[in-house]
Amino acid sequence: MKTLRQSIRTQRRSISAPDRDKFAKQLLSQVQKLANFKNGQKIGLYLPNDGEIDPKYLQNLLKKQEISTYLPILVDKSLKFAKIGEKFKKNQYGILEPISTDIIGAEQLDILFMPLVGFDKNKNRIGMGGGYYDRTLAFKKSQKMVKNPKLYGLAFDCQQVDKLDVQDWDVPLDAIITPSKIY
Repeated sequence: MKTLRQSIRTQRRSISAPDRDKFAKQLLSQVQKLANFKNGQKIGLYLPNDGEIDPKYLQNLLKKQEISTYLPILVDKSLKFAKIGEKFKKNQYGILEPISTDIIGAEQLDILFMPLVGFDKNKNRIGMGGGYYDRTLAFKKSQKMVKNPKLYGLAFDCQQVDKLDVQDWDVPLDAIITPSKIY
């Protein structure tokens, strides 16, 4: 798994800046086919790191629609979500996190758009290997009737692999969205 993860990360980082921007715009149009945003919703996003696809056009759309957006912040070995404001600080991995007093748990989000390293057509994902999203979203596996948050993985098309080995702790996604397809 480690070599697969490393190889996809290298491929993802090798995408040129003009292509990244083009793919980010295409990603927004794919997201709009699937997600129906409404006032009052709480949407979880992420800031791109290590070559991840940038949800900046989605973030701009949500801002224009005045929909509350939240970014992950590390709390021990899992994640909470802080409302996006003006001030940020770097966490232990060098990733920017909002400095906010409006902090909620994942179960309070309506939709969570999450980064991933690799995925397969069965909507399985591998992340960076820290298990933060799986620990944070474990309640979705234990409480089968829980509808929210909807979990959407965002990726470049080149991040797809034939089949991933699924572990007991892996939380399945509701969909994976790439610039060209929705799985």
